[in-house]
Amino acid sequence: MLKLGFIGTGTVGTALAIRLSDRGYRVVAVSSRNHISAKKLAPSISGCQAFDDNQAVADSADFVFVTTPDDTIAGVVSAVKWHPEQSVVHCSGVASTDILEPARESGARVGAFHPLQTFANVKQAIDNIPGSTFALEAEEPLLTTLKDIATALNGQCIELKASDKVLYHAAAVMACNYMVTLVKLSTDLWQTFNVPPQTATKALMPLLQGTLNNIANVGIPQCLTGPIARGDAGTIKKHLSALEKVAPNVLSAYRELGLQTIPIALGKGKINQRQAEELQAILEQPEPVKVLKGVTR
Repeated sequence: MLKLGFIGTGTVGTALAIRLSDRGYRVVAVSSRNHISAKKLAPSISGCQAFDDNQAVADSADFVFVTTPDDTIAGVVSAVKWHPEQSVVHCSGVASTDILEPARESGARVGAFHPLQTFANVKQAIDNIPGSTFALEAEEPLLTTLKDIATALNGQCIELKASDKVLYHAAAVMACNYMVTLVKLSTDLWQTFNVPPQTATKALMPLLQGTLNNIANVGIPQCLTGPIARGDAGTIKKHLSALEKVAPNVLSAYRELGLQTIPIALGKGKINQRQAEELQAILEQPEPVKVLKGVTR
């Protein structure tokens, strides 16, 4: 059975080490930059030893996950003496296996294994990593090994080329990180009518969860709702006018998101080309939108 090692025991490294140990993998060695997190992790895994030296992990394991921050992976890998037939795998979403070239030159197999998941803290990471999708970049026979590891974690796999990684990661950032930004912008607007952020977030959660359920169960574009999906130009004008007065810093984001939503609405089939062009003209309008006596102009 493979002997696994982890260089880097932050959120991702700790979650993978614990979950893979739970699935029967032998995690024999861990190390971390300050040694504290490694010393904390090792006792929770049977047969695991904490080291303050990355080389000791490489010497103890035949499969090493490098789960340090992205910017430090290349430096960590270049400072270790790797062994032929050893496997060295990083967990960066944006970097290709090119940053593992020193290991490859030493005869090691190299790969990337990125969990497409959000990890706010260690406990949440341990809970969420099973069932995730894992983006893999590797050649055989390592590719099959990585697929087996993903399967052990009840996950799905996608295979990526080096040239795919940056756009793959940008897509993940938009779907995950920028959703947080959108909710923050929404809760900020609620504060204009004196609803505090925590209350606003709690109120919006059923809406957010309903949207995610619709995306999963109905799919895009049919899950799209709201004024653009209905071709409701008057409501969009009112939104723009109110944002111009109260939250002008949000206006450009609202306009751009609206413009990107028009093709989805067309795809749903609930608006026609004329309505789409009207919405586009409104959202591209550079000057403030005036609302007079309840009538949009």
